[in-house]
Amino acid sequence: MADFFTWLGAALGDLIRFVVDLLTGFFANLGDSARGFLRGLSESLGIAPSLISLLVLVVGLWLLWKGLGALLRRALVVALVWLVLGATVLSWLIN
Repeated sequence: MADFFTWLGAALGDLIRFVVDLLTGFFANLGDSARGFLRGLSESLGIAPSLISLLVLVVGLWLLWKGLGALLRRALVVALVWLVLGATVLSWLIN
């Protein structure tokens, strides 16, 4: 009977070890993938790969999105304001 529980404990330990190794590898590769994506994005846009630059990029894209939404609602003056603001922010960043 003791041999059965020894085997059961070893099998459970191996299973836990496998799951931990699998999750560790997954999250390590996920971090490398995210870093590669952000590095490629910043290089293609010609911006520094810093957190500030990426936040300014997100703000500029958000302003353009708001302009597109206003354009779809047929609010032309508001759409023009949002689109000009978005283009200005992105031109500061990419310049």
